[in-house]
Amino acid sequence: MKQGINVGLLGLGTVGTGVISIIKQHQQELKHQVGCAVNVAKVLVRDTDKKRGVEVEENWLTTDPAEVCCDPEIDVVIEVMGGVEDTKEHLANALKNKKHVVTANKDLMALYGAELLHLASENGCDLFYEASVAGGIPILRSLADGLAADRITKMMGIVNGTTNYILTKMSQEGSQYLDVLAQAQELGFAESDPTSDVEGLDAARKMAILSTLGFSMDVSLDDVSVKGISQVTDRDLHYCEQLGYTMKLIGIAKRDDDRIEVSVGPTLLPNDHPLAAVNNEYNAVYVYGEAVGETMFYGPGAGSLPTATAVVSDLVTVMKNMRLGVNGHTVHAPLHEKVLKEDKEIDSKYFLRMRVTDKAGTFSAITSLFAEYEVSFEKLLQLPLDGGEEAEVIVITHHTSKENYQKLYERLQALEVVENVESSYRVEGGQ
Repeated sequence: MKQGINVGLLGLGTVGTGVISIIKQHQQELKHQVGCAVNVAKVLVRDTDKKRGVEVEENWLTTDPAEVCCDPEIDVVIEVMGGVEDTKEHLANALKNKKHVVTANKDLMALYGAELLHLASENGCDLFYEASVAGGIPILRSLADGLAADRITKMMGIVNGTTNYILTKMSQEGSQYLDVLAQAQELGFAESDPTSDVEGLDAARKMAILSTLGFSMDVSLDDVSVKGISQVTDRDLHYCEQLGYTMKLIGIAKRDDDRIEVSVGPTLLPNDHPLAAVNNEYNAVYVYGEAVGETMFYGPGAGSLPTATAVVSDLVTVMKNMRLGVNGHTVHAPLHEKVLKEDKEIDSKYFLRMRVTDKAGTFSAITSLFAEYEVSFEKLLQLPLDGGEEAEVIVITHHTSKENYQKLYERLQALEVVENVESSYRVEGGQ
């Protein structure tokens, strides 16, 4: 291996600043790990005169992506700029110029990961993306290496820190959704446009990446059933607590007989479930393997240094591969054909909250409809509302198929004694 590895960065925001800080401060450890120095050669920025959160050499900065992606002296390109279409072109150019790539870009990998991995393989390059899912938690590396001998059957977890922070504050402090969202934006946990986070799209992209790797199938964002938290109310959370549950935005990827389901949505978990205790901006992922059983990965899901640590760990792996001469050999095409479950094959319990007419015969009409679709009650609350003419009915069902439940849900909305179906969520865990 040559005397030093030259690295180029695309982007110098929060994560890019953390990457340079770690490379500078951990130079001795990096040299010990890989046998040579790590040198920052070029950094793509929008404004070369802007003040930075880390000290950088003036000659590092450029506004021309070609100076990073096409410079023959640069060995590894680290992408921490975000964006999709333009960023994809930059990384494609880097790979075509035989440069290894490390990215933290979940949006890019969810949409174009298979294409870029194929391009990396064609050019004998590494492409690693550990930081794209769950920040500082080494979940992708664990799936690819530590659990490589096992057959993964289910992955379930909290993979978005923004929504977990919001739901934690709403549940534990009784705060209103919009107030907590504003607080999360002030603290930097949520973007100025929080749609991707609160509507579940960010988590869905991460679950597509996890499913592709864990199941060795080409799972795309369109394959993920998505529901966000923007409609969750304090009443929902109150009844969750009363029934012994905690609500989290949960991503679920499950495989049965090579047929899969992937979803993201507000989900009720029993209070004694380990994921129910994961609060604020923290992430956690459960992985179920046929041989190993249950494993859980927990840690900070975002932030400058946790994410930057994952990026630099990928850089170390690239450099070790360079020393061994095995770059470009870790990318494998999906082993299995993707087959999505039909709704009749997806089994779950559900939480249902309805506002109904408070009169004789109402409960009988509701229970008759449940019986028609073979959906039984596990837990039930019926409480009068102010005024005395209406009541709330809150149900936790036993396990039923998604198909049956959706038909029941539609019929309930049309039932004369049901004024409105206020909310409906999946329930996981418990007996």
